[in-house]
Amino acid sequence: MVRRDVEAAARRAPASAAPPPAAAPAARPDEQRVPHTGMRRAIARRLSESKQTVPHFYLTVDCRADALLALRAQAGQDGGPRPTVNDFIVRAAAQALRDEPGLNVSWQDDALLHHAGADISVAVATDGGLVTPIVRDADAKPLGAIAAEIAELAARARANRLRPEEFTGGSLTVSNLGMHGIDQFAAIINPPQAAILAVGAARRRPVVDEDGEIRAAMLMTVTLSADHRAVDGAVAARWLAAFRARIEHPVRILL
Repeated sequence: MVRRDVEAAARRAPASAAPPPAAAPAARPDEQRVPHTGMRRAIARRLSESKQTVPHFYLTVDCRADALLALRAQAGQDGGPRPTVNDFIVRAAAQALRDEPGLNVSWQDDALLHHAGADISVAVATDGGLVTPIVRDADAKPLGAIAAEIAELAARARANRLRPEEFTGGSLTVSNLGMHGIDQFAAIINPPQAAILAVGAARRRPVVDEDGEIRAAMLMTVTLSADHRAVDGAVAARWLAAFRARIEHPVRILL
């Protein structure tokens, strides 16, 4: 082969030819490859589609949780089961959907679907991935019934015994990482829902009251992720204000 042969071959090669992909690095002897489960693949596909196709926007507020924690401490003193903070949050979220139904919607290509019930999905961590069983009509159920239903759904979710209709659809998802010590985060929307509420831990922090005095208070930071195709910022802000009002005046959650 002479120089003109090399130059002729270069001219015949397509200009857009890409170099061959680099070989994957060899695994170390002490590393382990675990094949993806069907559930993990489905979760990855849905969340990737959501983040790539749904225009998220985020609103964050601090909720004073002193009264809520005090009320929760009193609950169950009669010997019955004590509701968790998350049980209060789920019912408050459903009631806020009743206050601001503009958030209780789903985007469809040809229409905006307005949901008839306030159905709250509750994010549950399992060995196979995140599952979101739904508490139907959570605004109309007593707090004790919600607590019992969430406990039962979570147990069956971890045992992989949920029926498809128990985690399909829903109005809004509550994802609470406060029990894991997370102060604040933003969650990815779970389609076809138009919003998800990320809940952080309640921490004692200084606040300035209306009288100008600095006091210590238990603050819980929540972030609402919303689908901007279906929900305007003012609607999301009104829903978040209604939710915060119920958290800060938790007797309303029981009504």
